[in-house]
Amino acid sequence: MLYLYFNFQELIEELQIYILSFDRAGYGESDPHPKRSVKSEAYDIQQLADKLQIGPKFYVIGISMGGYPVWSCLKYIPHRLSGASLVVPFVHYWWPCVPASLSKEALSSLLVQDQWAFRVAHYAPWLFNWWMTQKWFPSLSITEGNMAIFSESDKEIIKNLPETPSTDQEKILQQGEYESLYRDIMAGYANWEFDPTDVQNPFPNNEGSVHIWQGLEDKIIPYSLNRYLSQKLPWIRYHEVPDGGHLLAFNKSNCETIIRNLLLNTETMSQ
Repeated sequence: MLYLYFNFQELIEELQIYILSFDRAGYGESDPHPKRSVKSEAYDIQQLADKLQIGPKFYVIGISMGGYPVWSCLKYIPHRLSGASLVVPFVHYWWPCVPASLSKEALSSLLVQDQWAFRVAHYAPWLFNWWMTQKWFPSLSITEGNMAIFSESDKEIIKNLPETPSTDQEKILQQGEYESLYRDIMAGYANWEFDPTDVQNPFPNNEGSVHIWQGLEDKIIPYSLNRYLSQKLPWIRYHEVPDGGHLLAFNKSNCETIIRNLLLNTETMSQ
């Protein structure tokens, strides 16, 4: 949804690209998908690309929860990709490929209410809707507007963001939080059919690139897990932004650099 905040027209004209942002299942005007999964995300993206006739190959960028559909594309439709960027991407605290001690440490760095929400989503997804709507215990901090989950750099970005058009904001969750956000979280924290470390390099001849962008001040996505994955998958270009939080992509300079790195195969981040 970055197009709501930035005017990319100059960048679009310079790179001769167009940016497609779409509503995934249950969001906006897209139909709900009760059986959605990590695997189905890739094939939804492929079907959309074919319906819109955007060509045999395309780039994908996933931010935060949008990171797990990018992992899905890398696993299931790598032949359709020109490149991929995972920006402050979703991490699963029960991936078998990650040492249990590291996952436990990363999970424990979150607010207690978020630790419990993710445990319920993983171990008892049939209770997740109840957990998110009950009033006895705090549920997911981001849905309660808890600013403690944001770093100082995030708070500065939030303060300087222009207002989102209310009509567009309302449309995002117009089908209800259960069909959109809750199903998203349940799909992400379900047991995957693969580990990220099972993914093969889709660009062995360097004809494209895969990037992870991680802010070291991110309080929502612990950097330790994405750093670990990048070490296990050395073909991924891993970028740590020292003063970046979870909203690092909402800095226009950072956002343009992420796009340029992906399309032009460059490696630098301008702060």
